[in-house]
Amino acid sequence: MRYLVRDRLLGIGDDYWIEDEHGRKAFLVDGKAMRLRDTFELKDTRGEVLIDIRRKMFAVRDTMVVERGGEPLATVRRKRLSLLRNHFRVSLADGTELDVSGKILDREFVIEYDGELLAHISRRWLRVRETYGLDVVRDDADPALLIAVTVCVINLAERERGDD
Repeated sequence: MRYLVRDRLLGIGDDYWIEDEHGRKAFLVDGKAMRLRDTFELKDTRGEVLIDIRRKMFAVRDTMVVERGGEPLATVRRKRLSLLRNHFRVSLADGTELDVSGKILDREFVIEYDGELLAHISRRWLRVRETYGLDVVRDDADPALLIAVTVCVINLAERERGDD
């Protein structure tokens, strides 16, 4: 399944829709403006919160936490001891780890589990400006989680570059 993400054009609130490959709204990324830390909610088309995303306030390294129903789902941070600048590690609550690598700020990267591709994020497929595609490769993958991970790594990379 491929999703189309239109990068936020206005910084206020950071709200934007994610559409499915048929152009139908699938998820809303609802950025919470006026908060001390970066906070987002991933909602379905009915406005139900599927996933909460927030930046950890007091962490040694920039870290984002993903929760579902108030329960921890994942922690996202830059991979330690990586020669690649754009390499993130996602630690799931069940102990599983995902790797995210590529050109995050250019929206050209992949999400992998144990060397197996789960999702490919790219602008190459699209001609629409400020839009990128998130292609979920595996049928058994959780699209909401992969979208949340994508939001986290882009947010962390932009903060590191100083775009906040």
